[in-house]
Amino acid sequence: MRRLLGLGGALVLVLAALGCGKTDAGITTEVKAKLVADDTVKAYQINVDTKDHVVTLTGNVDSAAAKEKAVAIAKASDGVTSVVDNIVVAGGAVAGAETARQAAGAAAAVVTDAALTTAVKTKLLADSEVKGLKIDVDTKDGVVTLTGRVKNAAEKAAAIRIARGTDGVKDVQDKLMIGR
Repeated sequence: MRRLLGLGGALVLVLAALGCGKTDAGITTEVKAKLVADDTVKAYQINVDTKDHVVTLTGNVDSAAAKEKAVAIAKASDGVTSVVDNIVVAGGAVAGAETARQAAGAAAAVVTDAALTTAVKTKLLADSEVKGLKIDVDTKDGVVTLTGRVKNAAEKAAAIRIARGTDGVKDVQDKLMIGR
């Protein structure tokens, strides 16, 4: 009986450690996915970064409701200890046809960046050689930045190759660190 209780206690400790062991990259991915799935928030307007389980949200949104919802989504995500809200509510009407065209072009670029981030992350997660949950992917103007930890040079090279091989990626910035 004592041995059975000991095994049960060990199982509880392992499960608790797994629940607390969510990586920053995994948290970022979860928050981004939840933002994309939400109807109130325009995910392409918000950048998500995570360091030491603290999520930082930046960007410009159209309404206070979108800002509040984005912060609530981040706070409700597994592994998040706190949220830094750097979101600005832009709001207001856009004046002039030229300004509207410029805004549309900028929004299209952001949507493309979000799509590239999602495409690269999906490929990393699907690859058996790469631990995709430990790699954070950010994209700006078609340039993909990879950050996080990989176990060895082969995994690092594979992650960079996957990112470079993704359609639409202009360049890859490697900030991956080797080692645990």
